[in-house]
Amino acid sequence: MKSLKRPFFSLFPLLLGSIYALLGTSALAAPDTDWPKKPIVAVLSFPAGGSTDVFARAVMAPLGEALGQSIVIENKPGAGGMIGLQAAAKAAPDGYTIHFSAMTNQTISQALFKNPPADLRKDFEPVALVGTIPHLIVINPSVPAKNLPELIAFIKSKKGDFNYASQGNGSLSHLESTLFMQRIGATGTHIPYKGSSFALPDLIAGNTLMMFDSVTASLPHIQSGKLRPIAIAAAERSPLMPNVPTLGQDGMKQFDVENFYAVFAPKATPPAIVAKLEREIRKILTNPDFKARMAAQGIHPQFANSQKLAEISAEEHAKWEKVVKSANIKVD
Repeated sequence: MKSLKRPFFSLFPLLLGSIYALLGTSALAAPDTDWPKKPIVAVLSFPAGGSTDVFARAVMAPLGEALGQSIVIENKPGAGGMIGLQAAAKAAPDGYTIHFSAMTNQTISQALFKNPPADLRKDFEPVALVGTIPHLIVINPSVPAKNLPELIAFIKSKKGDFNYASQGNGSLSHLESTLFMQRIGATGTHIPYKGSSFALPDLIAGNTLMMFDSVTASLPHIQSGKLRPIAIAAAERSPLMPNVPTLGQDGMKQFDVENFYAVFAPKATPPAIVAKLEREIRKILTNPDFKARMAAQGIHPQFANSQKLAEISAEEHAKWEKVVKSANIKVD
C-alpha cells in the first residue's frame, strides 16, 4: 500500500493559495496603506491671499505633516471657481491631487453656468467639510455711509452711476451683490475680479464703491482703516467685529448665508485614501489651538465626515439652484 504522505514542496502551492484566500481584501488593500509616497497637490479655485487660500494653507500644512509628505497649493482662479474645479476633476484618482473647495461658490456657479465643465457631486469623492467663513459688505471710507440704511440711500442717489466689485462671475460675492441690488431696487456696474486679492486694491483705491467679501480677506484692511465694514451677511455677528450688525439686524431680513469650505478628491480615489484624509483632517479641525488661530482670522472650523459632506453638498446645490432661478440671475 502506497503512503498517503506528500512532500512538503508539493503542498506549498495549496498552502500559499489558502493564505491569499484568508488575506483576501487586506492583501489587495496593502498598496493604499503605503500612501502617500510623494508630495500631494491641493487645487484651489481662487488666487493667493483670499479666504480660500488662507484657509487651505492653514489646513494643508498640518495635514502634510500628519501624512509625512508636503502638500503643494496650486491656485487656479477664474470662472466662478470652475477652472480649478475642472482641473481637479481631471486629475488621476490616485490620492496625489485633492481639491480644497469654496463649496458655496462652486454650487452657485453650477447653477449659473449653462454647461459647467465639472460637478462636485458627479466628479468627486467627498472627503470632509472643514468650516465656514462669513461674508460682509465693505466700502471705501470716502463713501459717506456708516450703516446699511445710509449706504442704501447713497447708492440710490447715484442713480446707477457707480461700480461695485465681486470675487468673479458666478461667485457667491457676485450672487450676493445681485440679490442686494434687486432688494434695494438699484442698478450699478458689476466689476468681476478673479478673487478678493484682485478686487480689494481697486476698492481701496476708490475705483469701486462696495463689495461683498469674506471677513478673512477684508479684516486686515478694516483694521488698518482702508475699508469700512457695513454689515455681516450671516446669521450672527463676527466676534472680531462685534459692533458691526448683520444685514438682518440692520433691516434686510433673510439675507444670511452659510459659506461652506470642504475637501474633495477626484472620483474613484481609493476609499482607504479618502478615509485616511478624513481621519487626519478631523484631528486638525478639532485641535483647540488650531480653532483659536482660525477664529482670530474670522474662520469657523467645522468638521463633518464624507457622508455628511455629500448630504450638505446636495442641499447646497438644491438651495442655490432655486435662488438663481427665482431671482433670474445671469452670468455677466
